[in-house]
Amino acid sequence: MTNDVMLGGLYLLMAAMLVLGGLMSRREPLAKLAVMGLAWVAIFAGGFVLFTFRDNLGWVAQRLRAEATGTPVEVGQTLRIPMAIDGHFWVTARINGHDVKFLVDSGATMTTIGMKTARDANVSVDSGRDQLVRTGNGMVRVASGSAETVEIGPIVRQGMQLHVTQDDDLNVLGMNFLSSLQRWGVEGRWLVLQP
Repeated sequence: MTNDVMLGGLYLLMAAMLVLGGLMSRREPLAKLAVMGLAWVAIFAGGFVLFTFRDNLGWVAQRLRAEATGTPVEVGQTLRIPMAIDGHFWVTARINGHDVKFLVDSGATMTTIGMKTARDANVSVDSGRDQLVRTGNGMVRVASGSAETVEIGPIVRQGMQLHVTQDDDLNVLGMNFLSSLQRWGVEGRWLVLQP
Protein backbone atom coordinates (compact mmCIF):
# COMPACT_ATOMS: atom_id res chain seq x y z
CA MET A 1 0.00 0.00 0.00
CA THR A 2 1.24 3.47 -0.81
CA ASN A 3 1.32 6.25 1.76
CA ASP A 4 -1.47 8.13 -0.08
CA VAL A 5 -3.82 5.13 0.10
CA MET A 6 -2.98 4.56 3.76
CA LEU A 7 -3.59 8.23 4.64
CA GLY A 8 -6.85 8.29 2.66
CA GLY A 9 -8.02 5.09 4.34
CA LEU A 10 -7.06 6.44 7.76
CA TYR A 11 -8.98 9.65 7.06
CA LEU A 12 -12.10 7.71 6.06
CA LEU A 13 -11.84 5.38 9.08
CA MET A 14 -11.50 8.31 11.49
CA ALA A 15 -14.42 10.13 9.86
CA ALA A 16 -16.62 7.01 10.07
CA MET A 17 -15.70 6.43 13.74
CA LEU A 18 -16.48 10.06 14.61
CA VAL A 19 -19.86 9.97 12.88
CA LEU A 20 -20.86 6.55 14.26
CA GLY A 21 -19.74 7.50 17.79
CA GLY A 22 -21.74 10.72 17.66
CA LEU A 23 -24.84 8.96 16.37
CA MET A 24 -24.65 6.04 18.84
CA SER A 25 -24.57 8.39 21.84
CA ARG A 26 -27.89 9.99 20.84
CA ARG A 27 -31.26 8.54 21.64
CA GLU A 28 -33.13 9.71 18.54
CA PRO A 29 -35.55 7.95 16.17
CA LEU A 30 -33.83 5.91 13.48
CA ALA A 31 -35.01 8.21 10.64
CA LYS A 32 -33.51 11.27 12.34
CA LEU A 33 -30.25 9.39 12.97
CA ALA A 34 -30.12 8.42 9.29
CA VAL A 35 -30.60 12.07 8.21
CA MET A 36 -27.89 13.22 10.62
CA GLY A 37 -25.59 10.43 9.40
CA LEU A 38 -26.07 11.49 5.79
CA ALA A 39 -25.39 15.13 6.76
CA TRP A 40 -22.11 14.10 8.41
CA VAL A 41 -21.16 11.99 5.39
CA ALA A 42 -21.81 15.02 3.14
CA ILE A 43 -19.70 17.27 5.40
CA PHE A 44 -16.76 14.86 5.40
CA ALA A 45 -17.09 14.21 1.68
CA GLY A 46 -16.95 17.97 1.04
CA GLY A 47 -13.87 18.25 3.24
CA PHE A 48 -12.27 15.33 1.44
CA VAL A 49 -12.94 16.90 -1.98
CA LEU A 50 -11.51 20.26 -0.86
CA PHE A 51 -8.45 18.53 0.59
CA THR A 52 -7.95 16.46 -2.55
CA PHE A 53 -8.12 19.45 -4.91
CA ARG A 54 -6.31 21.93 -2.65
CA ASP A 55 -3.55 22.45 -5.26
CA ASN A 56 -6.09 23.31 -7.97
CA LEU A 57 -8.07 25.92 -6.02
CA GLY A 58 -5.88 28.73 -7.40
CA TRP A 59 -6.71 27.56 -10.94
CA VAL A 60 -10.43 27.52 -10.05
CA ALA A 61 -10.19 31.15 -8.90
CA GLN A 62 -8.44 32.08 -12.17
CA ARG A 63 -11.10 30.26 -14.18
CA LEU A 64 -13.95 32.01 -12.34
CA ARG A 65 -12.25 35.39 -12.98
CA ALA A 66 -11.81 34.44 -16.65
CA GLU A 67 -15.49 33.56 -17.02
CA ALA A 68 -16.55 36.83 -15.35
CA THR A 69 -14.08 39.21 -17.01
CA GLY A 70 -12.78 37.40 -20.11
CA THR A 71 -9.15 37.50 -18.95
CA PRO A 72 -6.97 34.56 -20.03
CA VAL A 73 -5.92 31.84 -17.62
CA GLU A 74 -2.22 31.02 -17.46
CA VAL A 75 -1.39 27.41 -16.61
CA GLY A 76 2.41 27.27 -16.66
CA GLN A 77 3.41 28.46 -20.13
CA THR A 78 0.00 27.57 -21.62
CA LEU A 79 -2.56 30.34 -22.08
CA ARG A 80 -6.28 29.54 -22.06
CA ILE A 81 -8.54 32.26 -23.49
CA PRO A 82 -12.29 32.02 -22.77
CA MET A 83 -14.82 32.45 -25.57
CA ALA A 84 -16.54 35.83 -25.40
CA ILE A 85 -20.31 36.22 -25.31
CA ASP A 86 -20.22 37.02 -29.07
CA GLY A 87 -18.72 33.58 -29.79
CA HIS A 88 -15.26 34.94 -30.68
CA PHE A 89 -11.93 34.81 -28.88
CA TRP A 90 -10.60 38.21 -27.84
CA VAL A 91 -7.22 38.76 -26.25
CA THR A 92 -5.26 41.78 -25.08
CA ALA A 93 -1.72 41.69 -26.42
CA ARG A 94 1.16 44.09 -25.92
CA ILE A 95 2.77 45.47 -29.07
CA ASN A 96 6.03 47.23 -28.24
CA GLY A 97 4.71 47.61 -24.68
CA HIS A 98 1.34 49.09 -25.77
CA ASP A 99 -1.91 47.20 -24.93
CA VAL A 100 -3.96 46.25 -28.00
CA LYS A 101 -7.20 44.25 -28.02
CA PHE A 102 -7.21 41.62 -30.78
CA LEU A 103 -9.80 39.36 -32.34
CA VAL A 104 -8.15 35.95 -32.80
CA ASP A 105 -8.81 34.91 -36.40
CA SER A 106 -7.33 31.70 -37.79
CA GLY A 107 -8.72 32.69 -41.20
CA ALA A 108 -6.44 35.74 -41.35
CA THR A 109 -3.03 35.06 -42.87
CA MET A 110 -1.34 38.05 -41.21
CA THR A 111 -1.78 39.84 -37.92
CA THR A 112 -3.36 43.17 -38.83
CA ILE A 113 -3.66 46.43 -36.87
CA GLY A 114 -5.14 49.82 -37.59
CA MET A 115 -3.02 52.87 -38.40
CA LYS A 116 -3.87 54.57 -35.07
CA THR A 117 -2.77 51.45 -33.18
CA ALA A 118 0.44 51.36 -35.21
CA ARG A 119 1.18 54.99 -34.29
CA ASP A 120 0.33 54.45 -30.61
CA ALA A 121 2.53 51.33 -30.42
CA ASN A 122 5.45 52.83 -32.41
CA VAL A 123 5.20 50.18 -35.12
CA SER A 124 7.40 50.93 -38.13
CA VAL A 125 5.20 51.17 -41.24
CA ASP A 126 6.37 51.00 -44.86
CA SER A 127 3.51 52.84 -46.54
CA GLY A 128 5.35 52.95 -49.87
CA ARG A 129 4.46 49.29 -50.52
CA ASP A 130 0.69 49.29 -50.03
CA GLN A 131 -1.08 46.21 -51.32
CA LEU A 132 -4.62 44.93 -51.64
CA VAL A 133 -5.52 41.83 -49.64
CA ARG A 134 -8.71 39.80 -49.68
CA THR A 135 -10.49 39.53 -46.32
CA GLY A 136 -13.81 38.16 -45.15
CA ASN A 137 -15.15 41.70 -45.57
CA GLY A 138 -13.81 42.19 -49.09
CA MET A 139 -10.63 43.83 -50.41
CA VAL A 140 -8.62 45.99 -47.99
CA ARG A 141 -5.57 48.15 -48.69
CA VAL A 142 -2.73 47.44 -46.23
CA ALA A 143 0.80 48.61 -45.64
CA SER A 144 3.60 46.42 -44.30
CA GLY A 145 4.74 46.93 -40.74
CA SER A 146 7.00 45.36 -38.17
CA ALA A 147 6.66 45.19 -34.39
CA GLU A 148 9.70 44.81 -32.18
CA THR A 149 7.74 42.65 -29.71
CA VAL A 150 4.28 41.09 -29.55
CA GLU A 151 3.39 39.65 -26.14
CA ILE A 152 0.37 37.68 -25.03
CA GLY A 153 0.82 36.57 -21.43
CA PRO A 154 3.97 34.42 -21.30
CA ILE A 155 4.20 34.21 -25.12
CA VAL A 156 6.64 36.70 -26.67
CA ARG A 157 7.47 37.04 -30.36
CA GLN A 158 10.06 39.49 -31.68
CA GLY A 159 10.36 41.11 -35.09
CA MET A 160 6.82 40.12 -36.09
CA GLN A 161 5.59 41.27 -39.50
CA LEU A 162 2.18 42.97 -39.54
CA HIS A 163 -0.29 44.43 -41.95
CA VAL A 164 -1.40 47.97 -41.16
CA THR A 165 -4.73 49.23 -42.45
CA GLN A 166 -6.43 52.61 -42.41
CA ASP A 167 -9.41 51.04 -40.57
CA ASP A 168 -8.69 51.82 -36.90
CA ASP A 169 -11.25 49.28 -35.65
CA LEU A 170 -9.43 46.32 -37.20
CA ASN A 171 -6.99 44.48 -34.91
CA VAL A 172 -6.77 40.83 -35.90
CA LEU A 173 -4.34 38.25 -34.54
CA GLY A 174 -3.66 36.05 -37.54
CA MET A 175 -1.95 32.83 -38.56
CA ASN A 176 1.56 34.32 -38.67
CA PHE A 177 1.33 34.54 -34.85
CA LEU A 178 -0.64 31.31 -34.31
CA SER A 179 1.65 29.22 -36.52
CA SER A 180 4.66 30.36 -34.48
CA LEU A 181 3.25 28.45 -31.48
CA GLN A 182 4.06 24.87 -30.57
CA ARG A 183 0.33 24.16 -30.32
CA TRP A 184 -2.93 26.05 -30.53
CA GLY A 185 -6.54 24.95 -30.76
CA VAL A 186 -10.05 25.23 -29.45
CA GLU A 187 -11.08 23.01 -26.55
CA GLY A 188 -14.75 23.51 -25.77
CA ARG A 189 -15.20 27.21 -24.97
CA TRP A 190 -11.44 27.84 -24.61
CA LEU A 191 -8.72 28.79 -27.06
CA VAL A 192 -5.49 27.16 -25.93
CA LEU A 193 -2.15 28.73 -26.90
CA GLN A 194 1.06 26.90 -26.04
CA PRO A 195 4.41 28.54 -26.89
